Amino acid sequence: FLLQVIPEDILVLAEPIMVRKKRTGTGESSGEASGAPGQGSSQPAERAPPQQHQQHGGGRGWVPQQGGRGGGQHLGRGGQYQGQGGPAAHHPGGAPPEYQPRGPQGRGHPGGGPPEYQPRDPQGRGHPGGGPPEYQQRDYQGRGGPRPRGGGMPQPSYGGHMGGRGGHNVPPGQSRTVPELHQAPDVQYQAPVVSPSASGAGSSSQPAAEVSSGQVEQQFQKLDISDQSSTSQAIQPAPASSKSVRFPLRPGMGKCGDRCVVKANHFFAELPDKDLHQYDVTITPEVTSRGVNRAVIAELVKLYRQSHMNGRLPAYDGRKSLYTAGPLPFTSRTFEIALQDEDEGLVGGQATPRRERQFRVVIKYAARADLHHLAMFLAGRQPDAPQEALQVLDIVLRELPTARYSPVSRSFYSPNLGRRQRLGDGLESWRGFYQSIRPTQMGLSLNIDMSSTAFIEPLPVIEFVAQLLCRDISVRPLTDSDRVKIKKALRGVKVEVTHRGNMRRKYRISGLTSQATRELSFPVDDRGTVKTVVQYFLETYGFNIQHTTLPCLQVGNQQRPNYLPMEVCKIVEGQRYSKRLNEKQITALLKVTCQRPQEREKDILQTVHHNAYYEDPYAQEFGIKIDEQLASVEARVLPPPRLKYHDSGREKDVLPRVGQWNMMNKKMVNGGRVGHWACINFSRNVQDNAAKVFCHELAIMCQISGMNFAPEPVLPVLSARPEHVERALKARYHDAMNASKPPGKELDLLIVILPDNNGSLYGDLKRICETELGLVSQCCLTKHVFKMSKQYLANVALKINVKVGGRNTVLVDALARRIRLVTDRPTIIFGADVTHPHPGEDSSPSIAAVVASQDWPEITKYAGLVSAQAHRQELIQDLFKVWQDPQRGTVTGGMIKELLISFKRATGQKPQRIIFYRDGVSEGQFYQVLLFELDAIRKACASLEPNYQPPVTFVVVQKRHHTRLFANNHNDQRTVDRSGNILPGTVVDSKICHPTEFDFYLCSHAGIQGTSRPAHYHVLWDENKFTADELQTLTNNLCYTYARCTRSVSIVPPAYYAHLAAFRARFYMEPDTSDSGSVASGARGGPPQGGPRSSTRFGNVAVRPLPALKENVKRVMFYC
Repeated sequence: FLLQVIPEDILVLAEPIMVRKKRTGTGESSGEASGAPGQGSSQPAERAPPQQHQQHGGGRGWVPQQGGRGGGQHLGRGGQYQGQGGPAAHHPGGAPPEYQPRGPQGRGHPGGGPPEYQPRDPQGRGHPGGGPPEYQQRDYQGRGGPRPRGGGMPQPSYGGHMGGRGGHNVPPGQSRTVPELHQAPDVQYQAPVVSPSASGAGSSSQPAAEVSSGQVEQQFQKLDISDQSSTSQAIQPAPASSKSVRFPLRPGMGKCGDRCVVKANHFFAELPDKDLHQYDVTITPEVTSRGVNRAVIAELVKLYRQSHMNGRLPAYDGRKSLYTAGPLPFTSRTFEIALQDEDEGLVGGQATPRRERQFRVVIKYAARADLHHLAMFLAGRQPDAPQEALQVLDIVLRELPTARYSPVSRSFYSPNLGRRQRLGDGLESWRGFYQSIRPTQMGLSLNIDMSSTAFIEPLPVIEFVAQLLCRDISVRPLTDSDRVKIKKALRGVKVEVTHRGNMRRKYRISGLTSQATRELSFPVDDRGTVKTVVQYFLETYGFNIQHTTLPCLQVGNQQRPNYLPMEVCKIVEGQRYSKRLNEKQITALLKVTCQRPQEREKDILQTVHHNAYYEDPYAQEFGIKIDEQLASVEARVLPPPRLKYHDSGREKDVLPRVGQWNMMNKKMVNGGRVGHWACINFSRNVQDNAAKVFCHELAIMCQISGMNFAPEPVLPVLSARPEHVERALKARYHDAMNASKPPGKELDLLIVILPDNNGSLYGDLKRICETELGLVSQCCLTKHVFKMSKQYLANVALKINVKVGGRNTVLVDALARRIRLVTDRPTIIFGADVTHPHPGEDSSPSIAAVVASQDWPEITKYAGLVSAQAHRQELIQDLFKVWQDPQRGTVTGGMIKELLISFKRATGQKPQRIIFYRDGVSEGQFYQVLLFELDAIRKACASLEPNYQPPVTFVVVQKRHHTRLFANNHNDQRTVDRSGNILPGTVVDSKICHPTEFDFYLCSHAGIQGTSRPAHYHVLWDENKFTADELQTLTNNLCYTYARCTRSVSIVPPAYYAHLAAFRARFYMEPDTSDSGSVASGARGGPPQGGPRSSTRFGNVAVRPLPALKENVKRVMFYC
């Protein structure tokens, strides 16, 4: 939450900063940009004609149901391929013959496009994967005979239950029910035998042999599969609720990689041998403040601990629960407690004497907190963590720091825990520490980490306002926007008065007066005598108000006008600032929090020593003992994968060193084509000639890197003012189309030069280009135009290439089909994320994004879809949707279905395995997210074909945790990178991980500055039966395929891309997002705008849909 996202186009020198865990259309990049070598196809929406009678009203079936004629059949098991149309029979795939696209000889195109959309090489052969001829296999030995001539690769059959017309057909009268959520069947898949190409690269997305439908049906009916070598589990009943779900057990420890030892910021906690009791607490009158509740209970303990509580020291959660080590001498008791109130109202402008508030506290026995189950869980003999017992121990260890410091969530802050740092605009940073008790393989563990956050500086309000507005407020009166800014910053802030000597009474600000202080008056008695605020303060306190043109602060009750002049108020210390920070403040906060690993480790140890848990009266009372040494953990460093580059470069492949490599002597494995491009310059400081030189240098760098990039733009550089962005973009778009040869050809790329501080310009530009004009754009900041470093230009070239449909690099093991459970059969890898609005933006929707790989076996290109959904809703609502269409009846759609169809079009294959990386889910939401989203994946698959249920592996990716790994010896250069961090590829799956479940920490990236944060991967569902080594190695290797830099990145790229897509989508939203219906932007097969909601489970909160992405933008990785 400390990081500000920098627009993706602008920061390209290193691994881009991420934020949390936008408004783009739901794009799907099923192919490459027009003219690129090995261009992929992208087809119109799948629509069933009104006359077609299907269970799902036309929403079912793989093949696009527009355009094309004839009824190409797929018969046999592999290479055998028949192209004649034949009579229309029953079509499990969902479309009658007249809606099945045909090739020139009557062959169907499972890839989804009519012939003109099928990529072809110079000899007329198709390239299902989109690669140039040199990356296509020279020979294809399927199981069913020779390769057919002229019409592309032999196509796999999808007979019977797996769709298509070949093989086993289901009788027309037989009804098909959508399967419930259960484990997927075991489908034996035989990969095609492939001879290596001359270049040694594997095939790009070769269609492969498929099992017969009869086998599939038998597998489905069997329900219990005894084949131990199977890659998927036996079918199990659908988990109806979280109570019936069990996350997969750890399949053993990983063994790959070089073994080493690292230290983790986990401290062993000895499980107490005490009899813990829980009591319900009721405080009357009820107050919302935990602080007040704690003060009441603290007073009660001080008064009655010895006399009424057997001397016990209870731990209290600040709400409804109180815990003791041993029973209290009563089952229920009522106490009367008096507290002095520090917050006050003003009555008629006059302060009332400090009140004494009376509270009635009822303490009633509730239950015993059983630690036996916790011990069983830690020993691996019980599946579920007893949350109540963990909660008790957490509350006990939080009691003392809560009294000493300012608690914020699970962290504690104090001005005494480190030097305060000014952040600007009236804010300062406080140092603190995070503390949480966790169940791990080594037993209970206390996770301690350093943290910093923003607090409001305890300044006089006048000074705070001056800092906020960055000017002397006595010079000129406040504008309306000034007032809004002040009101927003000060609402809810507690202040104390300074005009009454030592009487520092405190009040909470509720707003500002609309009038200036000199215009305000109020009645002082019952006779209607009125005094001005200025006169009252002078007569009562002898205080002469200087800033009479400023408004007063309104405090206390909104119904009664209670005024305090700004200059008599000072902000009370210790109030956290919870609203959004600006870029300057974020930069300042990052400087404070950025610590080298050695310093951070030292500070953590000092914090543990300073907290002195051995002296903590609460820890002593409950018998909890905390070790003061960091946990030593066995780890392994996984080897980096070898990366393939183009054979025309001097270096055809590379083995990264310490998580990085460069593009010297290498060419992109699939260079994109940019024939028509233009440049617009919005920077006042960049002259036309400088812009021209920059563009020329960028074009040369793209050529050197392996792209087919025209050296000159179709039009000269255009300079424009930022406020005219829309006019300039649209004019240049039309001018470029007229100037192109042949006329009417759209731009392949728009290069845009932006001022370094460009406000909303970047977002406006992306919204117009991607949702209105259909332009792919690359933005460059002024400072980079002047500097023009080769490294910068090379990184921009990487981004441009994937935006126009190219590939930068692919894994050698993927091309050689050496990645088990990925390259043995068609596999699609998803990434999903939900980003929420910043604190304070109460009405903005959350944005969900899902990306999915569109090439196989390379798994490098990802199409993305986005959707707006209810505010702060974590479950992705539009994964699967059902709605009523007036013509077609019940129709299905959603993000998963769109991306599965897109994969089929791009590769000619149906995914037979799904790997789903889900970002941004906290532990408390695991069950909820898995149940909802796995169910949506199942339904999406079933809507394409009856009984189509590829096995799913569902992995949560977490970056927002506080586990840090340190080298065992910071001085051993063999075990650290240049930043002093652990080596990239370091994986930990023991000791500090879950006692029984399948999780691991992976630090896949090299540190740049500060302490590396490993990603935490937790497997929630695994029908593919990954071993620890297989999943850890796959995840680590994928981190080297991130398109935007020549470094391995910190989280798996599909999750990263989903985050980028969701962030981009936020730019597409208009400020008011409070009405209309929610649909996935650009997702084909979604309900029409304003149509009924597809799901009611989230209530009827209406969310305005995102504008749709243009088709040509969807086909590429526009979000990079």
